[in-house]
Amino acid sequence: MNLRTLRNVALALALAVPSLVLAQATRTWVSGVGDDANPCSRTAPCKTFAGAISKTAASGEINVLDPGGFGAVTITKAITISSEGFEAGVLVSGTNGIVISAGASDVIVLRGLDIQGLNTGLDGVKFLNGGALHIEKSVITEFTGQGVNFAPSTNNASLFVTDTIIRKNAGGGIWVVPGAGVTAKVVVRNTTMDFNFRGLRAEDGSTVSIQDSSTSNNTQNGIVAYGNGSRAVDMTIERTAANINGGVGVYSGTLCNVRISNLVASRNATGLMASGGSIISFGNNSVNGNTTANGAPTTTVGQM
Repeated sequence: MNLRTLRNVALALALAVPSLVLAQATRTWVSGVGDDANPCSRTAPCKTFAGAISKTAASGEINVLDPGGFGAVTITKAITISSEGFEAGVLVSGTNGIVISAGASDVIVLRGLDIQGLNTGLDGVKFLNGGALHIEKSVITEFTGQGVNFAPSTNNASLFVTDTIIRKNAGGGIWVVPGAGVTAKVVVRNTTMDFNFRGLRAEDGSTVSIQDSSTSNNTQNGIVAYGNGSRAVDMTIERTAANINGGVGVYSGTLCNVRISNLVASRNATGLMASGGSIISFGNNSVNGNTTANGAPTTTVGQM
């Protein structure tokens, strides 16, 4: 082998090494006894979500092998972080738990996580950019800001919260606040938003569906559709409780349309309040026993 051939072989090896180092797996693993120096494989898992995400391909999945605390993470691509059957803790102090700043079509799934702010963390989940965020079977608690701060600058971004507990957050349970000129779609199912400052607040440009959920025992209001007079909020509430809140059970502000079906609003300061907006009842709600006023829907329509 002549000198030129040897040089060509050496160059080929040198070029190949970075691609091998940077190769990402479609499925990676974390463990309470892992190490971020590992490749995040099933037999050599990583220690943290932040360590694993850099070794996981876009649209890939990070799985939890056993109970542990896996730390805060910033997500910049489509990814699933999933724990089935094990406690997967994200324990933070003085910062956000999970921040999402991904591409306009990226879908992010967070499943089976216990996100804890120790009463010093900022927001549990903070969404800035992305196509869709799914939060499933999780607990988000004790943040000084919001449990979920959904503030997309991406138009038509979607939030789906299912089978989740959001409680004891000083700012609120879920806050939907699209950027200027941006619309957002939100679906909340079988979710508890109790013992926060407020349960759920959606602002201009939001379309929200709440089903089979609870927004009770909050310091201020249970469910708020808030308009500042420039764009509408469209909200539907079905089979949901808004009880024992310090303010209003269900509030509809300027340009907002809130439809209620099988809603229970009791022992709030005020049950229903429409202030420049509409509350449209299907005639099958229970609004009674509120301390200051029960309030009333602006319109009652028959079921079809």
